Amino acid sequence: MSQQDLNGITLEAIVTRLQAHYGWDGLAKHIDINCFISDPSIKSSLKFLRKTPWARSKVEQLYLDTQFTD
Repeated sequence: MSQQDLNGITLEAIVTRLQAHYGWDGLAKHIDINCFISDPSIKSSLKFLRKTPWARSKVEQLYLDTQFTD
């Protein structure tokens, strides 16, 4: 998959699906950013990721690399 495959998928949908798949602890192990470690929530993560392009890029890449079973 490539970045183009993310067209039409919201950042909220990406974070929600990754959180359901990995949990907050798993996300923090894959991507070491504070919004996944300290009192994590979808809302706070979205706020941070929308303001931080490098972190958003890592989250999007993890989404593309993840083999979802559902």
